[in-house]
Amino acid sequence: MKFDSPTPIYIQIAEDLRHQILIGALDEGDQVMSTTQYATTYRINPATAAKAFAHLVDDGLLVKRRGIGMFVAAGARERLRAAGRDGFLTETLTPVVRDALALGLSADDLIAHIRSVTSAPSSTDQED
Repeated sequence: MKFDSPTPIYIQIAEDLRHQILIGALDEGDQVMSTTQYATTYRINPATAAKAFAHLVDDGLLVKRRGIGMFVAAGARERLRAAGRDGFLTETLTPVVRDALALGLSADDLIAHIRSVTSAPSSTDQED
């Protein structure tokens, strides 16, 4: 957690858990740390962690099993992917494409670049 960040800690916790679900570090059915564990680990108020969890429950990403804890909900990763795809296309890619076209790049130029990036070995492939 970045305590000097303008982003509230509960939002940072929620975003971190969303990211872990999205990349598969937390799978459906996995138990997440309790609010007490978060409070101890990050030296925060347990209510702060509880607020983050409440947001994730409201979003359908976590489910509470009474007396046991919080778990990643079924379909959570796919819900995050769907929301992320929609947001990425409209909020990130569309402005980039418009800027590229304004700079004189063609759709073919953009497609060729995307193909070169996606066919190149990733940095994680080179680490082995």
